Amino acid sequence: MRKRVLHIFLAAVLAMMPLLLAGCSSNNAQDEDNAAVAEKDYESVTIDNYGREIVIEKMPQKVLTLGPNCSELFIALGLGDYIIGNTLDNHSRGPLPEYAEAYAKIPELNYSSATREAVVSSGADFVYGIDWEFGKEGLDIEELAQYGMTTYINSAATLEQIYQEITDIGKIFKIEDRANEFIEDQKARIAAVEEKVKGQTPVKVLVYDSGGEGVFTCGGSNFETLLIGKAGGKNVFDDITDKQWTTVSYEEVLKREPDIILIHDYDSPSVEEKIAAIKSDPALSQLDCVKNEKFGIITLESVLPGDRMAYTVEMLAKTFYPDLFK
Repeated sequence: MRKRVLHIFLAAVLAMMPLLLAGCSSNNAQDEDNAAVAEKDYESVTIDNYGREIVIEKMPQKVLTLGPNCSELFIALGLGDYIIGNTLDNHSRGPLPEYAEAYAKIPELNYSSATREAVVSSGADFVYGIDWEFGKEGLDIEELAQYGMTTYINSAATLEQIYQEITDIGKIFKIEDRANEFIEDQKARIAAVEEKVKGQTPVKVLVYDSGGEGVFTCGGSNFETLLIGKAGGKNVFDDITDKQWTTVSYEEVLKREPDIILIHDYDSPSVEEKIAAIKSDPALSQLDCVKNEKFGIITLESVLPGDRMAYTVEMLAKTFYPDLFK
């Protein structure tokens, strides 16, 4: 009796297989139809990208993110699957843990700066890249347009500007709500830190990217200076407003008497090598903050405009005021 029931059940299943397969085929066809409709219904977007108008007529499908900050922002907004290549991982110490799995799936276009050959042969239709990848010594935006690539430059120097970049990306990829939620979360977290450090005497900060003939540091118009301020610090070279990055003399550093040296962490030279160079320098070794080993460490990608504004403000505030965050 059991065998007879089993035979009947198997026969019924076999009879239904053509219908099931037809259903799957129908679903696949429907998915393709939906994708076609989505592209057809895409409303063009016109964006002002720092004085340069760009128009997106259809949803980008193949994106290059030139800079770890650009790559991680796309992942944070749920757009990681669109990325077909990234660059500047030599300026990275790796993504935040919550984005590590998605980041690992991104093909590496170039370990350091993008090359023209790699970009034009990539097949990308959209490029989101940090500003130093373009210009006289970098990529030519007009040439990329001839290859069907729309370029959006990441060049924020203020929170309002990076929030606008995120808003623009939300419009381009039709994820406005997600972009707005991300922005509001960043604002709330930064406001919480500002409230925590309110009333504290600002910590005088020397940003140390590298040494040599002087200290390569950031000026007052640099995004990092803004983050330092939000965390309760003060860039001792914030009066240099005509340059985002500049080299200052060791003598001038001594005059500014920083309370702490904030060291950029990326592939080479290492943080340990930088600290050793600072301690052995005849001028910098005279600073009280060096004698007392008042060093802070921040990954370079964390001070670039992207997704880490709140994260970086939180980390810097804990570095500047450890007693407040015990």
